[in-house]
Amino acid sequence: MSELWTQPAIDTSAIDGLTDAETIKRVRIPASISYNYIPGLAPTRFLRGLAEKKILGERCQTTGDVYVPPRGVSPVVGLPTTEQVELPDTGTVASFCVVHIGFGVNAPPTPFCSALVLLDGAAVSVYGPVQEVPYDQVRIGMRVEPVWADDDALTTSFENIKWWRPIDEPDVDAESLKGHM
Repeated sequence: MSELWTQPAIDTSAIDGLTDAETIKRVRIPASISYNYIPGLAPTRFLRGLAEKKILGERCQTTGDVYVPPRGVSPVVGLPTTEQVELPDTGTVASFCVVHIGFGVNAPPTPFCSALVLLDGAAVSVYGPVQEVPYDQVRIGMRVEPVWADDDALTTSFENIKWWRPIDEPDVDAESLKGHM
């Protein structure tokens, strides 16, 4: 039987002289990634809407589903989405997880909930933290609204929605949220 691949022998002669060296168990090295994002027409409209505290989606002309953030094409039928739709800034927690290890410079204090929020009228959920409620009281079906950045801090960024907070409305039945993740 022939071997699929081979690896050259490793020269370990230099390691033999390190018997008194301390073993390295962990290395912390700061890392960052810089990138440029050039949105298309549909994402540009969406981001410009966020700068005005508006959530804009686009409707599939075949299924009637509204996608947010829009990409300019229906992910289901592959046809252009040409009708812009302003969605209400209310939604429902469709799924969530409790985060115990913070990430990024803008992460809330841990533990906190990170959720998929199905906006009213949308076919798919958007992501964001849920605050202004103890993390162990967040639940699927909870009605929420965004907390927007101050007017003078608005940009063309999804970070204009700082987090989602509960609103005084009855929960939505979890069964009705299936398929909207």
